[in-house]
Amino acid sequence: MAGNQKAAKLRQLLAQGEFILAPGIYDGISARVADRMGFPALYMTGYGATASMLGLPDAGLATYSDMVGRAEMICSVVETPLIADADTGYGGLLNVQRTIRGYEAAGVAAIQIEDQEMPKKCGHTPGRRVVPAEEMALKIKVAADSRRHEETLIVARTDARTAHGLDEALRRARLYDEAGADVIFVESPESEAELERIGREVSKPLLANMVEFGKTPRVEVDRLKKWGFDLAIYPGLGFSVAAEAMRLAWTHLKDRGTSNGVEVPQYRDMHELMGFAEVWDFEKRWAT
Repeated sequence: MAGNQKAAKLRQLLAQGEFILAPGIYDGISARVADRMGFPALYMTGYGATASMLGLPDAGLATYSDMVGRAEMICSVVETPLIADADTGYGGLLNVQRTIRGYEAAGVAAIQIEDQEMPKKCGHTPGRRVVPAEEMALKIKVAADSRRHEETLIVARTDARTAHGLDEALRRARLYDEAGADVIFVESPESEAELERIGREVSKPLLANMVEFGKTPRVEVDRLKKWGFDLAIYPGLGFSVAAEAMRLAWTHLKDRGTSNGVEVPQYRDMHELMGFAEVWDFEKRWAT
């Protein structure tokens, strides 16, 4: 399925009122596992992508080229629409235009940009600084105008809540809505009451970030829907579980000198997951 077809599918699901539950993926294995599970969308997490590519924190260290390359790889192995973190758009207005067109060409269905200063920092971490709201609103206008396919969704994220309070974050949400964002993402609300207020005051499709170990309480999808949210992402669940599973398995190996008896569940058919059947069929057809 082409990228614009995936974007059209995601738009249709939102228009029909289907809640979009999107697990956070970050590499080829996580993408392949999630793709076959029937989620309506997947979310390429900047934290996970940066960690898996560079072994570094999500602190503005991954470049546009790093991230668009990771998005292209993921889109090439999945059929599920992908929502992808594009940080600040990687610079000024021309950079935003390049980012939107590059992510579109990679096959991304929904492109998320945020109003932090460069270099950005991971959401839910201290010290995040935001650009003037009007500067970000202009970025959203450029992003919407730069799309080659009208189906592509623009997700506007504001990080203003932590340093400037919820009133300012909601003011920015309204500005970004008016500028042409398709989905609004208010990062780091700090209570259920704040989530409810965001749901009441934002009219555009609304994204909730249910991140592990963050500032925002993690609540069930039914309550998010009741409060007016349309999408929920779980960016940290996959890589935090995977990292702990590796630590436990390798502790067993180190302590006992064998992998026999490892109690951590293991994926039973990695060959099938990674597409070896297609390789073997190709070799049968073309072997000399």
